[in-house]
Amino acid sequence: MSRYLLKRILMMVLTLWIIVTLTFSLMHMIPGDPFASESDQLPEQILLNLRAKYNLDEPLPMQYLLYLKSLVMLDLGPSIKSETRGVNDMIKDGFGASALIGLQAIAVALFFGLIFGTIAALNRNTWIDYAAMVLAVLGIAVPSFIMAPLLINYLAIKWPLFPVATLTSWKHSVLPSLALAFGPLAIITRYMRTSMIDVMNQNYIRTAEAKGIPTFLIVVKHGIRNAILPIVTFMGPLIAGLLTGTFVVEKIFAVPGIGKYFVDGIFNRDYPVILGTTVFYSAILVLIIFLIDLAYMFIDPRIKLSSRGR
Repeated sequence: MSRYLLKRILMMVLTLWIIVTLTFSLMHMIPGDPFASESDQLPEQILLNLRAKYNLDEPLPMQYLLYLKSLVMLDLGPSIKSETRGVNDMIKDGFGASALIGLQAIAVALFFGLIFGTIAALNRNTWIDYAAMVLAVLGIAVPSFIMAPLLINYLAIKWPLFPVATLTSWKHSVLPSLALAFGPLAIITRYMRTSMIDVMNQNYIRTAEAKGIPTFLIVVKHGIRNAILPIVTFMGPLIAGLLTGTFVVEKIFAVPGIGKYFVDGIFNRDYPVILGTTVFYSAILVLIIFLIDLAYMFIDPRIKLSSRGR
């Protein structure tokens, strides 16, 4: 187990290093710098001082090494466009809002997706199954940035059940969470239906039925536990994406999440903000995928780590 953990941690560090290197290289391939738009408004000496302050006057290899050094110290650097706040402060302020709507979206998608998928599998080729599949197709076909205005129109304007804009109470988080959850809910429903149909046709399920065990207990104790493994695989990148927020949905609902800072950083060519948020997103993703791999052993006891680290 210790060898496996060490190997995975080294792979996580290597993955993050590759992401940082690629992002750094792509950003600096774009001509100009963050102060290019101000070159006609500020004296030349002030521009030189600004570039020196943010190490933009250094050769690219030196800028890269300096940034890696700050990353090792868990310092994502200062924001070029904000004089009072660093990238660490922005992520600290924005992650709470993004995580709140993300966790709620995960809970809604997982809870209803497992239920709908299980019900559809147990009622295969009936109107219940067809209704669940229609819902799944709609969820996949309609993106979140289309679902968000629909929710605002019907649940905030025509029927003022929930408020929109900002995030001052739990009611403000309901609509963005639903907009984020609709697509993952549909995908989980389809995955769960297919997996549950396969599990319910296994011999051990038939044996349990022959022993007279109630169908509810068979489904809960044997069916769902084995059918959920494909869902666990899918949940890794899904959780990472929802926890770190969706840019468009946050923009529509004016949620003060990380997505706002990332989009502003791109428009302003704020290199530290772009790099910092990218590193943060990537770290969340690789960490959750690592935790998902470990979760396999607890969900299915048949999955064990051998001495070779498999």
